Amino acid sequence: MSLNHVRPWRNIYRRKSRQIMVGNVAIGGDAPIAVQTMTNTLTTDVAGTVAQVLAAAEAGADIVRVSVPDEASSRALKEIVAESPVPIVADIHFHYRRGIEAAEAGAACLRINPGNIGDEKRVREVIAAARDHGCSIRIGVNAGSLERHLLEKYGEPCPEAMVESGLEHIRILEDNNFDNFKISVKASDVFLSAAAYQGIAEATDAPIHLGITEAGGLVSGTIKSAIGLGNLLWMGIGDTIRVSLSADPVEEVKVGYEILKSLGLRHRGVNIISCPSCARQGFDVIKTVEALEKRLEHIKTPMSLSIIGCVVNGPGEALMTDVGFTGGGAGSGMVYLAGKQSHKLSNDQMVDHIVEQVEKKAAELEAAQEAAE
Repeated sequence: MSLNHVRPWRNIYRRKSRQIMVGNVAIGGDAPIAVQTMTNTLTTDVAGTVAQVLAAAEAGADIVRVSVPDEASSRALKEIVAESPVPIVADIHFHYRRGIEAAEAGAACLRINPGNIGDEKRVREVIAAARDHGCSIRIGVNAGSLERHLLEKYGEPCPEAMVESGLEHIRILEDNNFDNFKISVKASDVFLSAAAYQGIAEATDAPIHLGITEAGGLVSGTIKSAIGLGNLLWMGIGDTIRVSLSADPVEEVKVGYEILKSLGLRHRGVNIISCPSCARQGFDVIKTVEALEKRLEHIKTPMSLSIIGCVVNGPGEALMTDVGFTGGGAGSGMVYLAGKQSHKLSNDQMVDHIVEQVEKKAAELEAAQEAAE
């Protein structure tokens, strides 16, 4: 019996969307919510860009986006696609020719911005290239680059203008019998983004790419994204996400997974439940958690670990985790396995022993999964 069946207040009912493919990754329908990021290297630096793609993929990215601002980048994209273990989305702005070149280079998806890609004739040429080369398309509406006629109509970027922009572009794709597309309506303002996404979710069944654009640095951007994306995901809106941070793309992937894990929408790696620590702690919780986060980064199997400094909440939290450690007294604490007390352990052996127990449990879960398949 699943936890959600026992506790229905934990259920999130996802909006029904049709499914498309970005390379070999399904987006929409009942597919898992995909996590994306974007490289920040010069695309013409093939080695540097591939290194970022590989690092993002290792961190769990399902899809990676690469900017294609010029013809030299289009040429480089072909080499990047050939070396990437995950589908590559080509980010296209201003010049429609880049979209055609990116499709020819093997991009799995073309991200085009209706506010700056050009007139309908140019968009039709991009659609034809996408169809010919098996690409999907993301309509990427952005509050900062709305079409002039919409700004004149509404006076400023607003949810209604963003939704209208998206629907206008959907019409162009559908008029050309192209339905292999998803859509985003991003803004740096959380309220504007949320309202626009709610509007577009009601107006189309297209898969939705979620993001709060230009969210900021690692801390502020994570908070802004967690609030904006978290609320939309809670409402069931969103089929793929990208957390936009002024930080290493790997951090975007990590934050994306943490947002999904916190809502029970997707799980990858070790979910560490730890206390903020206080005077009751029987060991240095903060340093222990920092060490464990680094030592357990290689674990991809979904599992839970509780690290609690004292016996006030420690035993209760350990009941619900695969592995747990609760601080006690006299330099030792209690190890819990599968929610039950197992054995006492001295604090100075804690980190190595917990890593060993987590790795052992991960191997057991992987073996069980393989047997089930």
